[in-house]
Amino acid sequence: MAVLSEYVEEQDQPPPPPLAAAKPFSAALDPSEPLGFLETVFEFVARESDLFKSDSLVRDVNAVVKMIKNKSEAEERKIKESEKEEAETKPEEEAKGPRGPENMRENGKKSEKNDVLRKREEAAKVEEEVMVDNKEAETKPEEEANGLRGAPNKLHGLDMDTYSWGQSLQEVNVHVHVPPGTKSRLIVCEIKKNHLKVGLKDQPPVIDGELFDSVKADDCFWSLDDQKTVSILLTKQDGRKWWKYVMKGEPEIDTKKIVPECSKLSDLDPGARSTVEKLMFDQRQKQMGLPTTVEMQRQEVLKKFMVEHPEININKAKTNN
Repeated sequence: MAVLSEYVEEQDQPPPPPLAAAKPFSAALDPSEPLGFLETVFEFVARESDLFKSDSLVRDVNAVVKMIKNKSEAEERKIKESEKEEAETKPEEEAKGPRGPENMRENGKKSEKNDVLRKREEAAKVEEEVMVDNKEAETKPEEEANGLRGAPNKLHGLDMDTYSWGQSLQEVNVHVHVPPGTKSRLIVCEIKKNHLKVGLKDQPPVIDGELFDSVKADDCFWSLDDQKTVSILLTKQDGRKWWKYVMKGEPEIDTKKIVPECSKLSDLDPGARSTVEKLMFDQRQKQMGLPTTVEMQRQEVLKKFMVEHPEININKAKTNN
């Protein structure tokens, strides 16, 4: 993997400006109203700092919330796995009691306890699956209404919560949001043939998974822009097709809705240029309510057949069918 931004800090830098005096903050958290506590925090930050004057405020806060949420979910999963492992390693049978009716009652109690534990585990699995399904069902209409699922953005990609991406036939550009002031030495960016990992050191990665298709790892680069955005250039192995997504499992775009710029057709090889020109023509035909290339070919075949066989009434045959 080639790395574009290994920045070397300048030796003769001016001394940093004096830090502002720390402002004391005091507030009590009511667990029943956590949002009220956050509102108090944000009001204090707005009064005592310039954070809310930043154009990237919402994006930066979302990145912090996403990071904390991922960390909290990871800790919760670890606790559940620990509890489950403890329940599985617990001896299935305790010391045998006396024989006879008392022993039968003890065995019955143990059996009921095992059944309860098993049912709890099954219920937890079902609840987790329902929560996932409900989350997908809730986000799907919202994403479709906002044009985030199906229709690509202006760069022929998609805008996600923590990153955005666009593409041409040869390349994919990924932009990952990081907290303002981030140094390049804190960035973790690993680009492999079919895998991409991006994040900050000692923190859960923002992106970590399988790519839509193979890339030329030696021709891929990353850089840190304005100390708040990690820009990644991925060179496609197959430069003749559009990607439906960047990371496996993410929402897909409808590649049929992509209309590439005419000015870039000259950069394509003859095969890819022909494919793109056909897609552009079909897209314009659909927008005007006219037949596409395939439909025009079918009409020509039908006209030729009718000329060669005038005794057959095509319209009547369609009605009878």
